[in-house]
Amino acid sequence: MKVPGCSSDATRRALLRRAFGGMAVLAAQRAGAAEGGRPVTVVYPELGEPFRQVFAAIVEGIEDRLHGSVTSLAMGAATAPADVAEGLRKRDAKVVIGLGRGGMRVAAALAGELPVLVGCVVSVQESEARTFPVHTLAPDPAQLLARLRRLVPGARRVHLVFDPRLNGWLARLAREAARAEGLELLAQEAMDPAEALRAYSQLLAAADPARDAVWLPQDPTTVDDNAVLPLVLKEGWNRNMAVFSSHVAHVKRGALFSLYPDNVELGRTLAASAQRLLTAPRGSSVGVLPLRQTRAALNIRTAAHLGLEVGAVQSGFDLVYPSN
Repeated sequence: MKVPGCSSDATRRALLRRAFGGMAVLAAQRAGAAEGGRPVTVVYPELGEPFRQVFAAIVEGIEDRLHGSVTSLAMGAATAPADVAEGLRKRDAKVVIGLGRGGMRVAAALAGELPVLVGCVVSVQESEARTFPVHTLAPDPAQLLARLRRLVPGARRVHLVFDPRLNGWLARLAREAARAEGLELLAQEAMDPAEALRAYSQLLAAADPARDAVWLPQDPTTVDDNAVLPLVLKEGWNRNMAVFSSHVAHVKRGALFSLYPDNVELGRTLAASAQRLLTAPRGSSVGVLPLRQTRAALNIRTAAHLGLEVGAVQSGFDLVYPSN
Protein backbone atom coordinates (compact mmCIF):
# COMPACT_ATOMS: atom_id res chain seq x y z
CA MET A 1 0.00 0.00 0.00
CA LYS A 2 1.50 3.33 -1.04
CA VAL A 3 0.90 6.23 1.32
CA PRO A 4 0.88 9.54 -0.66
CA GLY A 5 3.56 12.01 0.35
CA CYS A 6 5.88 9.45 1.94
CA SER A 7 9.43 9.49 0.70
CA SER A 8 10.64 6.16 2.12
CA ASP A 9 9.41 2.64 2.89
CA ALA A 10 10.25 3.17 6.57
CA THR A 11 8.05 6.26 6.75
CA ARG A 12 5.17 4.48 5.02
CA ARG A 13 5.41 1.53 7.43
CA ALA A 14 5.44 3.86 10.42
CA LEU A 15 2.29 5.65 9.26
CA LEU A 16 0.51 2.39 8.55
CA ARG A 17 1.38 1.01 11.98
CA ARG A 18 -0.21 4.06 13.61
CA ALA A 19 -3.26 3.94 11.33
CA PHE A 20 -3.98 0.31 12.11
CA GLY A 21 -3.17 0.19 15.80
CA GLY A 22 0.28 -1.37 15.60
CA MET A 23 -0.30 -3.86 12.78
CA ALA A 24 2.70 -4.98 10.80
CA VAL A 25 2.27 -4.68 7.06
CA LEU A 26 3.38 -7.37 4.65
CA ALA A 27 5.33 -5.73 1.84
CA ALA A 28 3.46 -7.54 -0.87
CA GLN A 29 2.03 -4.58 -2.73
CA ARG A 30 3.35 -3.41 -6.04
CA ALA A 31 5.11 -0.03 -6.11
CA GLY A 32 3.18 2.83 -7.60
CA ALA A 33 -0.31 1.32 -7.25
CA ALA A 34 -2.87 3.68 -5.73
CA GLU A 35 -4.97 2.66 -2.72
CA GLY A 36 -8.13 2.93 -4.78
CA GLY A 37 -6.74 0.30 -7.18
CA ARG A 38 -6.61 -2.34 -4.45
CA PRO A 39 -10.20 -3.29 -3.70
CA VAL A 40 -9.33 -6.45 -1.71
CA THR A 41 -7.72 -6.36 1.74
CA VAL A 42 -6.28 -9.49 3.36
CA VAL A 43 -5.93 -9.51 7.16
CA TYR A 44 -4.13 -12.21 9.12
CA PRO A 45 -2.33 -12.65 12.46
CA GLU A 46 1.40 -12.02 12.74
CA LEU A 47 2.72 -15.43 13.77
CA GLY A 48 6.02 -17.26 13.64
CA GLU A 49 6.91 -20.15 11.35
CA PRO A 50 5.45 -22.30 9.93
CA PHE A 51 2.30 -20.15 10.05
CA ARG A 52 3.99 -17.11 8.52
CA GLN A 53 4.97 -19.15 5.48
CA VAL A 54 1.44 -20.56 5.19
CA PHE A 55 -0.13 -17.11 5.19
CA ALA A 56 2.49 -15.82 2.73
CA ALA A 57 1.65 -18.64 0.29
CA ILE A 58 -2.09 -17.95 0.55
CA VAL A 59 -1.50 -14.24 -0.05
CA GLU A 60 0.67 -15.16 -3.05
CA GLY A 61 -2.25 -17.10 -4.52
CA ILE A 62 -4.66 -14.24 -3.85
CA GLU A 63 -2.33 -11.72 -5.51
CA ASP A 64 -1.73 -14.03 -8.46
CA ARG A 65 -5.47 -14.30 -9.16
CA LEU A 66 -6.10 -10.59 -8.60
CA HIS A 67 -2.94 -9.47 -10.44
CA GLY A 68 -1.49 -7.78 -7.38
CA SER A 69 -4.44 -5.52 -6.56
CA VAL A 70 -4.35 -6.54 -2.90
CA THR A 71 -3.52 -4.85 0.39
CA SER A 72 -2.11 -7.32 2.95
CA LEU A 73 -2.09 -6.55 6.67
CA ALA A 74 -0.50 -8.66 9.42
CA MET A 75 -1.99 -8.12 12.88
CA GLY A 76 0.32 -7.99 15.86
CA ALA A 77 -0.55 -10.01 18.96
CA ALA A 78 -1.61 -6.88 20.87
CA THR A 79 -3.79 -5.55 18.06
CA ALA A 80 -7.53 -5.43 18.79
CA PRO A 81 -9.70 -6.72 15.91
CA ALA A 82 -12.11 -3.83 16.53
CA ASP A 83 -9.27 -1.34 15.89
CA VAL A 84 -8.36 -3.11 12.66
CA ALA A 85 -11.99 -3.08 11.55
CA GLU A 86 -12.24 0.65 12.27
CA GLY A 87 -9.09 1.31 10.27
CA LEU A 88 -10.52 -0.58 7.30
CA ARG A 89 -13.76 1.40 7.51
CA LYS A 90 -11.82 4.65 7.33
CA ARG A 91 -9.87 3.43 4.33
CA ASP A 92 -13.06 2.42 2.52
CA ALA A 93 -12.11 -1.23 1.99
CA LYS A 94 -14.31 -2.95 -0.61
CA VAL A 95 -13.84 -6.63 0.29
CA VAL A 96 -11.99 -8.14 3.25
CA ILE A 97 -10.46 -11.64 3.37
CA GLY A 98 -9.70 -12.69 6.94
CA LEU A 99 -7.17 -15.50 7.42
CA GLY A 100 -6.93 -17.55 10.60
CA ARG A 101 -8.84 -16.86 13.80
CA GLY A 102 -7.51 -13.33 14.05
CA GLY A 103 -8.65 -12.50 10.53
CA MET A 104 -12.01 -14.10 11.24
CA ARG A 105 -12.59 -11.80 14.21
CA VAL A 106 -11.94 -8.78 11.99
CA ALA A 107 -14.30 -10.14 9.33
CA ALA A 108 -17.01 -10.74 11.94
CA ALA A 109 -16.69 -7.12 13.12
CA LEU A 110 -17.26 -5.89 9.55
CA ALA A 111 -19.93 -8.38 8.43
CA GLY A 112 -23.09 -6.58 7.38
CA GLU A 113 -21.18 -3.42 6.53
CA LEU A 114 -19.11 -4.70 3.63
CA PRO A 115 -18.45 -8.04 1.91
CA VAL A 116 -16.18 -10.36 3.92
CA LEU A 117 -14.99 -13.95 3.73
CA VAL A 118 -12.70 -16.09 5.85
CA GLY A 119 -10.11 -18.75 5.10
CA CYS A 120 -7.49 -20.90 6.81
CA VAL A 121 -9.38 -21.80 9.99
CA VAL A 122 -9.19 -25.31 11.42
CA SER A 123 -12.62 -25.62 13.00
CA VAL A 124 -15.59 -23.31 13.35
CA GLN A 125 -19.12 -23.54 14.70
CA GLU A 126 -21.82 -23.07 12.09
CA SER A 127 -23.26 -20.21 14.15
CA GLU A 128 -20.05 -18.27 13.44
CA ALA A 129 -20.56 -18.51 9.67
CA ARG A 130 -24.17 -17.45 9.28
CA THR A 131 -23.43 -14.15 7.55
CA PHE A 132 -20.29 -14.86 5.52
CA PRO A 133 -18.45 -17.81 3.92
CA VAL A 134 -15.76 -19.58 5.96
CA HIS A 135 -13.28 -21.74 4.05
CA THR A 136 -11.97 -24.23 6.62
CA LEU A 137 -8.90 -26.46 6.51
CA ALA A 138 -11.07 -29.58 6.89
CA PRO A 139 -10.53 -31.64 3.72
CA ASP A 140 -13.61 -32.27 1.61
CA PRO A 141 -15.17 -35.64 2.63
CA ALA A 142 -15.76 -36.42 -1.05
CA GLN A 143 -12.02 -36.25 -1.74
CA LEU A 144 -11.08 -38.22 1.37
CA LEU A 145 -13.55 -41.03 0.75
CA ALA A 146 -12.69 -41.25 -2.95
CA ARG A 147 -9.03 -41.60 -1.96
CA LEU A 148 -9.95 -44.32 0.56
CA ARG A 149 -11.84 -46.30 -2.07
CA ARG A 150 -8.85 -46.22 -4.42
CA LEU A 151 -6.37 -47.21 -1.74
CA VAL A 152 -8.49 -49.75 0.13
CA PRO A 153 -11.09 -51.09 -2.34
CA GLY A 154 -12.31 -53.65 0.20
CA ALA A 155 -13.51 -50.94 2.59
CA ARG A 156 -17.28 -50.86 2.98
CA ARG A 157 -17.89 -48.92 6.21
CA VAL A 158 -16.32 -45.78 7.60
CA HIS A 159 -16.46 -44.88 11.31
CA LEU A 160 -16.53 -41.20 12.26
CA VAL A 161 -16.75 -39.77 15.78
CA PHE A 162 -17.48 -36.03 15.77
CA ASP A 163 -18.62 -33.11 17.88
CA PRO A 164 -21.88 -31.90 16.26
CA ARG A 165 -21.22 -28.33 17.42
CA LEU A 166 -18.04 -28.19 15.33
CA ASN A 167 -18.51 -30.78 12.62
CA GLY A 168 -22.22 -31.31 12.13
CA TRP A 169 -21.86 -29.67 8.70
CA LEU A 170 -18.97 -32.03 7.89
CA ALA A 171 -20.98 -35.12 8.86
CA ARG A 172 -23.77 -34.05 6.52
CA LEU A 173 -21.32 -33.71 3.63
CA ALA A 174 -19.72 -37.02 4.61
CA ARG A 175 -23.03 -38.89 4.39
CA GLU A 176 -23.57 -37.62 0.85
CA ALA A 177 -19.99 -38.45 -0.13
CA ALA A 178 -20.23 -41.95 1.37
CA ARG A 179 -23.37 -42.73 -0.63
CA ALA A 180 -21.64 -41.56 -3.81
CA GLU A 181 -18.73 -43.93 -3.13
CA GLY A 182 -20.91 -46.88 -2.16
CA LEU A 183 -19.77 -46.68 1.47
CA GLU A 184 -21.74 -46.81 4.70
CA LEU A 185 -20.91 -43.98 7.11
CA LEU A 186 -21.24 -44.93 10.77
CA ALA A 187 -21.16 -41.52 12.44
CA GLN A 188 -21.33 -41.07 16.21
CA GLU A 189 -21.71 -37.80 18.08
CA ALA A 190 -19.56 -37.06 21.13
CA MET A 191 -19.85 -33.92 23.24
CA ASP A 192 -16.65 -34.31 25.29
CA PRO A 193 -13.32 -36.19 25.12
CA ALA A 194 -14.39 -38.88 27.59
CA GLU A 195 -17.47 -39.71 25.51
CA ALA A 196 -15.33 -39.78 22.38
CA LEU A 197 -12.82 -42.17 23.96
CA ARG A 198 -15.63 -44.57 24.92
CA ALA A 199 -17.03 -44.42 21.39
CA TYR A 200 -13.67 -45.25 19.83
CA SER A 201 -13.04 -48.09 22.29
CA GLN A 202 -16.40 -49.66 21.45
CA LEU A 203 -16.19 -49.29 17.70
CA LEU A 204 -12.64 -50.59 17.54
CA ALA A 205 -13.62 -53.68 19.53
CA ALA A 206 -16.51 -54.45 17.17
CA ALA A 207 -15.02 -53.39 13.83
CA ASP A 208 -14.25 -55.80 11.00
CA PRO A 209 -10.73 -54.94 9.72
CA ALA A 210 -11.53 -56.39 6.29
CA ARG A 211 -14.49 -54.07 5.79
CA ASP A 212 -14.11 -51.13 8.16
CA ALA A 213 -11.99 -47.99 8.21
CA VAL A 214 -11.69 -45.23 10.82
CA TRP A 215 -11.67 -41.55 9.90
CA LEU A 216 -10.10 -39.07 12.33
CA PRO A 217 -11.54 -35.59 11.67
CA GLN A 218 -10.11 -32.21 12.63
CA ASP A 219 -12.05 -32.13 15.88
CA PRO A 220 -10.46 -31.04 19.17
CA THR A 221 -13.30 -32.66 21.13
CA THR A 222 -13.09 -36.14 19.64
CA VAL A 223 -9.48 -36.51 18.48
CA ASP A 224 -7.20 -35.97 21.43
CA ASP A 225 -3.55 -36.42 20.44
CA ASN A 226 -2.60 -37.86 23.83
CA ALA A 227 -5.40 -40.38 24.38
CA VAL A 228 -7.55 -41.02 21.30
CA LEU A 229 -4.87 -40.87 18.61
CA PRO A 230 -2.47 -43.42 20.18
CA LEU A 231 -5.37 -45.79 20.90
CA VAL A 232 -6.80 -45.66 17.38
CA LEU A 233 -3.42 -45.94 15.65
CA LYS A 234 -2.32 -48.83 17.86
CA GLU A 235 -5.54 -50.80 17.40
CA GLY A 236 -5.59 -50.05 13.69
CA TRP A 237 -2.05 -51.37 13.34
CA ASN A 238 -2.62 -54.45 15.50
CA ARG A 239 -5.82 -55.37 13.67
CA ASN A 240 -4.66 -54.42 10.15
CA MET A 241 -7.43 -51.83 9.79
CA ALA A 242 -7.18 -48.66 7.73
CA VAL A 243 -7.07 -45.43 9.75
CA PHE A 244 -7.03 -42.18 7.78
CA SER A 245 -7.13 -38.61 8.98
CA SER A 246 -8.07 -35.04 8.11
CA HIS A 247 -4.87 -33.90 9.87
CA VAL A 248 -1.62 -34.39 7.96
CA ALA A 249 0.46 -34.62 11.17
CA HIS A 250 -1.31 -37.90 11.97
CA VAL A 251 0.20 -39.51 8.86
CA LYS A 252 3.67 -39.04 10.29
CA ARG A 253 2.49 -40.84 13.43
CA GLY A 254 1.02 -43.80 11.53
CA ALA A 255 -2.30 -42.93 9.88
CA LEU A 256 -2.53 -44.34 6.36
CA PHE A 257 -3.16 -41.06 4.52
CA SER A 258 -4.43 -37.52 4.77
CA LEU A 259 -5.14 -34.48 2.63
CA TYR A 260 -3.63 -31.09 3.39
CA PRO A 261 -3.86 -27.60 1.87
CA ASP A 262 -2.29 -26.45 -1.35
CA ASN A 263 -1.92 -22.95 0.07
CA VAL A 264 -1.32 -21.09 -3.17
CA GLU A 265 -4.37 -22.72 -4.77
CA LEU A 266 -6.39 -21.95 -1.66
CA GLY A 267 -5.39 -18.31 -2.07
CA ARG A 268 -6.56 -18.32 -5.69
CA THR A 269 -9.91 -19.77 -4.60
CA LEU A 270 -10.33 -17.11 -1.90
CA ALA A 271 -9.52 -14.45 -4.49
CA ALA A 272 -12.17 -15.83 -6.85
CA SER A 273 -14.70 -15.70 -4.00
CA ALA A 274 -13.68 -12.10 -3.29
CA GLN A 275 -14.21 -11.21 -6.94
CA ARG A 276 -17.72 -12.67 -6.81
CA LEU A 277 -18.45 -10.66 -3.67
CA LEU A 278 -17.30 -7.49 -5.44
CA THR A 279 -19.70 -8.00 -8.31
CA ALA A 280 -22.62 -9.56 -6.40
CA PRO A 281 -22.29 -8.98 -2.64
CA ARG A 282 -25.71 -10.45 -1.85
CA GLY A 283 -25.56 -13.30 -4.34
CA SER A 284 -22.76 -15.31 -2.74
CA SER A 285 -23.37 -18.27 -0.45
CA VAL A 286 -22.55 -18.18 3.26
CA GLY A 287 -21.67 -20.92 5.73
CA VAL A 288 -18.86 -23.37 6.40
CA LEU A 289 -17.00 -24.81 3.42
CA PRO A 290 -14.54 -27.73 3.22
CA LEU A 291 -11.03 -27.61 1.80
CA ARG A 292 -10.95 -28.67 -1.85
CA GLN A 293 -7.52 -27.30 -2.80
CA THR A 294 -5.57 -30.26 -1.49
CA ARG A 295 -2.39 -32.27 -1.66
CA ALA A 296 -2.06 -35.82 -0.34
CA ALA A 297 0.21 -37.49 2.22
CA LEU A 298 0.83 -41.22 2.63
CA ASN A 299 2.52 -43.38 5.25
CA ILE A 300 4.23 -46.10 3.20
CA ARG A 301 5.11 -48.15 6.27
CA THR A 302 1.44 -48.36 7.22
CA ALA A 303 0.48 -49.05 3.60
CA ALA A 304 2.91 -51.97 3.41
CA HIS A 305 1.65 -53.29 6.76
CA LEU A 306 -1.89 -53.31 5.37
CA GLY A 307 -0.72 -55.29 2.36
CA LEU A 308 -0.99 -52.48 -0.18
CA GLU A 309 1.33 -52.38 -3.16
CA VAL A 310 3.34 -49.34 -2.13
CA GLY A 311 4.99 -48.74 -5.49
CA ALA A 312 1.63 -48.67 -7.24
CA VAL A 313 0.01 -46.13 -4.91
CA GLN A 314 2.92 -43.90 -3.88
CA SER A 315 3.03 -41.95 -7.14
CA GLY A 316 -0.33 -40.37 -6.41
CA PHE A 317 0.92 -38.62 -3.25
CA ASP A 318 2.78 -35.36 -2.73
CA LEU A 319 4.22 -36.17 0.70
CA VAL A 320 5.44 -39.57 1.89
CA TYR A 321 6.34 -40.81 5.38
CA PRO A 322 8.65 -42.07 6.64
CA SER A 323 11.03 -40.07 4.49
CA ASN A 324 14.47 -41.47 3.66
